[in-house]
Amino acid sequence: MSQGNVLVYIVRHDLRVSDNPILHHLSSSSDHGFTHLLPVLVLLPHQIEVSGFLREGTQSPFPEAKSEVGGYRRCGPHRAKFMAQSIWNLKTNFEKLGSDLTIRIGTYGGVLKTLIDGLRQDGLDVGGVWAIGEEGYEEKQDERLISETCSNLDVGFQIWVDEKYFIDDRDLKLETPQDLPDVFTTYRKMMEPLREKPRVTMPTPSKDAMLKSIETLKIPSQQAPFEIPSSYDKFEEALLSPINEVLSGVPPFPEGAKSAHPFRGGEDSAHDRLNYLITSGSAYSYKNSRNGLIGSDFSTKLSAYLAQGCITARQVHDRLVVYEDGKDDSFSGAQGYGDGENEGTNAIRFELLWRDYMRLCNRKFKGKLFLRSGFRGDCANKWKSAKKEEIADGQQQSTDEISKIIQRVFDGTTGMGLIDASQRELLHTGYTSNRARQNVASFLAKHLNIDWRYGAEWYEMLLVDYDVSSNWANWQYVAGVGNDPRGEARIFNPVKQAFDYDKDGDYVRCWVPEVQKLDKLEHVFQAWTTPKEDWDRFGLTGLMMAEDPVKKIDFSVEGKPKASRRPYMRRRGHGRGGSSRPPQPSTALQQPVADDTHNENVTNEQPHARTQHNAPGNSRGGLRGGRGYGGGYRSRGYRGPRGGHRGGRGSSTYGQLPSPPSSLPPQQMHQVAPAEQAQ
Repeated sequence: MSQGNVLVYIVRHDLRVSDNPILHHLSSSSDHGFTHLLPVLVLLPHQIEVSGFLREGTQSPFPEAKSEVGGYRRCGPHRAKFMAQSIWNLKTNFEKLGSDLTIRIGTYGGVLKTLIDGLRQDGLDVGGVWAIGEEGYEEKQDERLISETCSNLDVGFQIWVDEKYFIDDRDLKLETPQDLPDVFTTYRKMMEPLREKPRVTMPTPSKDAMLKSIETLKIPSQQAPFEIPSSYDKFEEALLSPINEVLSGVPPFPEGAKSAHPFRGGEDSAHDRLNYLITSGSAYSYKNSRNGLIGSDFSTKLSAYLAQGCITARQVHDRLVVYEDGKDDSFSGAQGYGDGENEGTNAIRFELLWRDYMRLCNRKFKGKLFLRSGFRGDCANKWKSAKKEEIADGQQQSTDEISKIIQRVFDGTTGMGLIDASQRELLHTGYTSNRARQNVASFLAKHLNIDWRYGAEWYEMLLVDYDVSSNWANWQYVAGVGNDPRGEARIFNPVKQAFDYDKDGDYVRCWVPEVQKLDKLEHVFQAWTTPKEDWDRFGLTGLMMAEDPVKKIDFSVEGKPKASRRPYMRRRGHGRGGSSRPPQPSTALQQPVADDTHNENVTNEQPHARTQHNAPGNSRGGLRGGRGYGGGYRSRGYRGPRGGHRGGRGSSTYGQLPSPPSSLPPQQMHQVAPAEQAQ
């Protein structure tokens, strides 16, 4: 005879107990028929490396979690640590409600079968499996696998609407995903006024209203060869130990530098951060500070919490409304308290909507998110690649040369100050500003003409705030194959951008100590421009970024680069309009709440640069072959550290020219072709 009716709640990117639609329904309704709740979080081996959880002397049945194009880790140490903190905080919050979070490793199919079979053997009936739906190629594969498993086990499966976004799916004016406009401005106008759109938040369930938990001894154990630690410290160690090698060759943390993202993961920390943004005045000043490069207050830093579902966009909106309406005395000392919506809070809502839009693009274009040709279906084979089967038509540089250039971009040794500073900051902290992300993407894809997917995968590995929709859609946007109406015409000049946003050179000097002693900003931003007679004095001799920069951009401090190009003619009525219109969406590559907006004076820049021409041809990009389940699993090695996949980076010679000097031929340079107008 059954001892109860169990609901298995599969926790995905909804690491919170507040404003949680599943928990709210179970605690506020009595007609669901369940008596017990079993929340389960599954660490998926195709998305995050799990070999740190292996029992001693055993082998993993899963391949390493690496990306398809560049072969990078799918999840690096920065995000893994943030996830560990967020997962454990959720576990603690479940315990406060008289429940618990069961953590397992494996595929959804394997984990569910083990749990359901085991519970049934112990006299418990499993009446349903619920999960919150997500967008994404892999995520939809996961949902199909869960559905098939439940069907085979004769258990009902239900997908709930993902309610962590700004405007609820049920309130969108879209009958089908294909109705989503391809231009954000059109979508934004459909949704305005933004302050009126979000639904009300759901309260945290009370302990008394929660379903019964299942005794630990009745929950089937983790299947071999893995084991789940019972303490947080051991859990974090197991998650990080196999991927810490990603940072093994990184130079020492620069003296005096500080992380712009020193925050712990978890629901509790997310709300602490949100309250701080309001009380400190950061929310009020957000519109003016969002382009900052240094410090933790220039942007909201809520993106990592939103990505993991530690907090919802409508919870952010809700607290902003309370502050704007003057209904919480704890905010009474904050500038703008009780004065209604201000420029800062309006800009935050605007960026939350941009985040929504990137997710809806993922829903609309599905697998195209990972295609080299992008949403636009741009099949011109213009992208340089380090893979022989994907090289561009007419690519003159060898795949080895391209591989070394890519690695120099990611190591932060290109000689382009803003790019190098951003990449060093990313390596050290897992975070870099939206402004810097845009410049890195433009530099890789448009200045160097290198396949943008290398950058998207690199950011997927290193960003603490990685989100599949925001990261990949924004890389497409800046690369010119996404839904940017300007397409290839939007090019960032990283030298001018540095002058505009790092006006004293503090950011570049902070993260690139090799140029700290240089006086003139043009030398800080491009070390090669320093007069040769000063190289020894400033330590530039033998320094790769000065001796052999990946790219040189001729830039006049007095004015814009001297480049002949066709000017971009904005079509009235289809662009961003005049200054009276709301701010435009950020192109943050992993939208830090989409912590920025485009600015007219920094986009569509065509530098007087030298690079190789694009070559026409056909795209050979396909769906990310490493992101699915095909091919079966294979055994691989015993537990223990593995060699770094980013070879050739010894910290003692970081940024130095090889000795003897590199035999690589100098890059062939040409005047860049005039940018075409976006259609």
